[in-house]
Order: sequence, then C-alpha cells, then structure tokens
Amino acid sequence: MLKLWRWYQHCLSAHPVKTQTISSGILWGIGDIGAQYITHSTAAKRLQKSGQNVDTEFKINWKRAAITSTFGFGFVGPVGHFWYQGLDRYIKLRLQLQPKSVRFVAAKVAADGIIFGPFDLFVFFSYMGFSTGKNIDQVKEGLKRDFLPALILEGGIWPIVQIANFRYVPVQYQLLYVNVFCLLDSAFLSWIEQQNDAPWKKWFTNFQTLKKPEGQERV
Repeated sequence: MLKLWRWYQHCLSAHPVKTQTISSGILWGIGDIGAQYITHSTAAKRLQKSGQNVDTEFKINWKRAAITSTFGFGFVGPVGHFWYQGLDRYIKLRLQLQPKSVRFVAAKVAADGIIFGPFDLFVFFSYMGFSTGKNIDQVKEGLKRDFLPALILEGGIWPIVQIANFRYVPVQYQLLYVNVFCLLDSAFLSWIEQQNDAPWKKWFTNFQTLKKPEGQERV
C-alpha cells in the first residue's frame, strides 16, 4: 500500500490533471456498478416478498457503467481539478482569508455547495439522460424528478465531508479525498437516476406542483 501511495503521489505531482481524470473515471464506474447491485438486490427482494419468480443472479450492465465512468473521465476529473485549485487561489488571494481559518473553510464550503454542487448534479443528470438516448423533453422531466431529491439529500452530507477536506487535507490531495467519497457519491447518484418515478421522490417534489388557489387561475 505504501508503494502504491508513493506511486500515486508521483503521478499526481507529475500529471495532476491526467491522474485525477483517470482516477475519477475508474471510481465513478465502480460506483455505478455498486448502484446497479443495490437496485437489483432491492428489486429482487421486493418481488420475492410478493411471491413472484425472479432471477437472483446479478448481471452488470457494462454499457451503463461505461457511460457513468465516462462522466468521471470527462467532467469530474478535469473540471474538479481546476475547480478546487481555482477556489483555493481565489479565496487566498482575492478574499485574503487565512488558510485553515473558520472563515476560510466556511467560504470554501459555501462556494462548493452553492456553485459546484448544483452544477455537478445538473450536468450528471443531463448527461445520463442524453447518453441513454432520451430527447430534450425527457431529459427535462428527468431533471425535475431527480435533481431536487439529490440536491437535498447530498446537501446534508457533502458540507460535512468538505469541512474536513478544506480544514485538514492539503490542497494537492483534496481531489483525491473527494474522489474517494465520489465512489459512494457516484453509486448514490446512479441509484437515484435508476429509481425513475419512485414514490419517495414525489415526496420531495410535491411542493413544485402545488395547485393554485381557486380564483387565481388565468382568465
């Protein structure tokens, strides 16, 4: 493990963008396979309880795993690299906040949660929709269905993850730290995307379709 870590450090220092791009693609692919397994196991148990015959053998959808892995290669790795490096420089030089201070960490967490987090989700769900052959209208429906639940659920987890990241992890290793959690995050997002019109999603989105009070309809 020590040799592997030293090899990674060497790759990261010599080829930071390439290293983060490759590692992101691998981790997001593995995460999608994990999401497929969770979805398969959940569906199999539900069908078995209802007395239906079901094939319990898990088969990996390699096409889907490749599509998700490509998102890691094409977006998370390169964009994430420049985002974290640029965010660190901006807060140090433009805002002139002391590194590791409470205000420094809070500013980073806020910027990451308000700017990069929603943007990342928007790109992910849009990309997954188009890459699986959906048209614009179908992608829009998918965004309405998946974006808000993912944003709310991730909003309760990622700030805690990023507080530790920005406070204790050197900037050159922050992407590695994020990529490790992206292994879980990619599984989570892939699982959400595979849930389609699950009832629990409607719980998050019901307020978007509240009916107008009577008498306020357009004339």
